[in-house]
Amino acid sequence: MTTHRPIHEIAKDIKQHWKSPYFGAVPYIHAMGELETVSDKYGLDPAHEILTYFLCNAGSFRGEHARTIKAEIKSILGRK
Repeated sequence: MTTHRPIHEIAKDIKQHWKSPYFGAVPYIHAMGELETVSDKYGLDPAHEILTYFLCNAGSFRGEHARTIKAEIKSILGRK
């Protein structure tokens, strides 16, 4: 089983590297800041949905850091 770093640490990296995030991604970044693992929930929303919706709204998050972070999130979700 692969272990991943906590989701809140990923959110911190996103905030550090995406200075002007797309408005549609902001609530998901905020929610990710409160999550530890993909098994957690933010309110009634499962972490896997939050991560998926973040990816759907992160099209303008570009560059090497963005590619690395998106790949990490996809790995957490079990995607390639």
